[in-house]
Amino acid sequence: MESADEAPASRPRRAPRPEDRVLDAERSRRRLLDAALDVFSAKGYDGARVQEIADRAGVNKQLINYYFGGKLGLYRELVKAWQEREAGLGAPGLPLADAVVAYLHDALSDPRPMRLGLWRGLTAPADPGEGEGEEREDLSHTYARRSRGELAADIDPASVVLMCVGAVAAPVMMPQMVRRLFGLDPADPAFEEQYAEQLRRLIRRLALPLPGEPPRTAG
Repeated sequence: MESADEAPASRPRRAPRPEDRVLDAERSRRRLLDAALDVFSAKGYDGARVQEIADRAGVNKQLINYYFGGKLGLYRELVKAWQEREAGLGAPGLPLADAVVAYLHDALSDPRPMRLGLWRGLTAPADPGEGEGEEREDLSHTYARRSRGELAADIDPASVVLMCVGAVAAPVMMPQMVRRLFGLDPADPAFEEQYAEQLRRLIRRLALPLPGEPPRTAG
């Protein structure tokens, strides 16, 4: 049996490589953003607690200040990430029905960003980042759809956008209504398939002319 004097010396602790530090930082940031999306989407900005976010992420809450400058910076990073993600969903050249169904699939696959948006609406203008001078939505792409024949001449583009956003948000906002009306859970692929097909049919009818008007052609 070895004596204490004969025991092998412990190996010196190896300092992490720079690339390992970068990977650890990226992992910590991703964990914080994912945990923050959980908490903000469930409780809104005012109800969210930094300690709960850090606990969910499994990191020290001081990292929220280090990476994001605090709770507000973390919240704004989530809003920015959603806006960037949203920009890739409804490409201008995509038919309106396809664009709406793409939004629907995204919302049902991960309802948290939609819930975050609903919280922003419920608490505005108190929510951070919500200024009174918020810019109006750019409706040029929707007007272009009307000129291409996707919308009838008497259909208002602003109303179309609001209607489509509401149609996508409804299953996330009122899952109990989905279960009562369809007998299915919003997370059930069978619901998404049925609802998406009905949205396509409804949106196609937005291009129909009024009774007595000649059929509308693109151009």
